[in-house]
Amino acid sequence: MLPYKKIAVALCLFAFMAIGMAATRPADPARPASQTADRIFKNLKILPKDISKEDLGKTMDLWKNALGVKCGFCHAPTADSTSHHLDFASDAKPEKNIARHMYKMTAKINKKYFSFNKDEQGNTMPAVACMTCHRGSPHPEAK
Repeated sequence: MLPYKKIAVALCLFAFMAIGMAATRPADPARPASQTADRIFKNLKILPKDISKEDLGKTMDLWKNALGVKCGFCHAPTADSTSHHLDFASDAKPEKNIARHMYKMTAKINKKYFSFNKDEQGNTMPAVACMTCHRGSPHPEAK
């Protein structure tokens, strides 16, 4: 009876090991240098084509917070009605193009009127940003 117990324990350990190996996911391979952000992020018209995922996320978070909205304010839902995901590349919502226009407008204002405002590395520090006017509201009051 003892050899059967050893075989049973060995088979159980092997099964647990196989299940554990199958359940773990290998690390994502490093992205080749030739694969730029425009291949990952579709339809970037204003933001840099080589923007990192982290920088894009930070930029989107700044815009969301400045307007007090969620992603769906500018981004349209996917065409698949069963999915509740957003189609970030779509230009179906006019708010997305308005955001692009506003981004260009603030960049132009900062360049024309605040180009003297520089940090330690000599980079221009933006004085006008989304929060300047919006202050957490998607449609700021005109004064």
